[in-house]
Amino acid sequence: MATRHRYNVATVLGTLVLGLWLHAVPAAAATIGEDGLHKQDWFALTFRDIAEDIQAAREEGKRLVLVFEQRGCIYCRRMHEALFADPEVVDYIKPRFKLVQYNMFGDEEVTDLDGETLTEKTAARKWGYVFTPTLVFLPEQAPQDASVARAAVATMPGSFGKWTFLNMFRWVHEKGYEGDEHFQKYHARIIEELRKEGRLTGE
Repeated sequence: MATRHRYNVATVLGTLVLGLWLHAVPAAAATIGEDGLHKQDWFALTFRDIAEDIQAAREEGKRLVLVFEQRGCIYCRRMHEALFADPEVVDYIKPRFKLVQYNMFGDEEVTDLDGETLTEKTAARKWGYVFTPTLVFLPEQAPQDASVARAAVATMPGSFGKWTFLNMFRWVHEKGYEGDEHFQKYHARIIEELRKEGRLTGE
């Protein structure tokens, strides 16, 4: 039987890439909302009932991703101005994933998969998310009596370069967490393919 992997990317790549990313290509401007968070007009606006959002994403043929950010986060800004400004990244994500933005210190109401009512900031504490940005990839179907942290098929805490970022979305879309090739091996294979094609930049 295939082994299901929950994978935390930061354990291997975080420190190195965080430093390198600050020297990325010049960034485009990003819209900032009243809450101080950078905005994308294609992010979904929901009531933050996780089970309902998983179902809504499924009905659209997509997967739900929670994106935790905070005011003044330079890595969040780079994610928006570099990654979400890259057509290759956005063109892959938009038709396959439903992204909902969360404020790490926000007070908007959240309903966990186990039914508990929280705020954004108490949800972040309950689920153990302390870095921004943190991207949380949820399963295709909402499990019963499990928190978001337990149900997540992958979590990406911190900011990363283009190919690490995009390859995580690809790995989740291809359900790599259900197979034997965990993300690091998948990522290394794709990077080698890109290198042979002469397309490897920024990673």
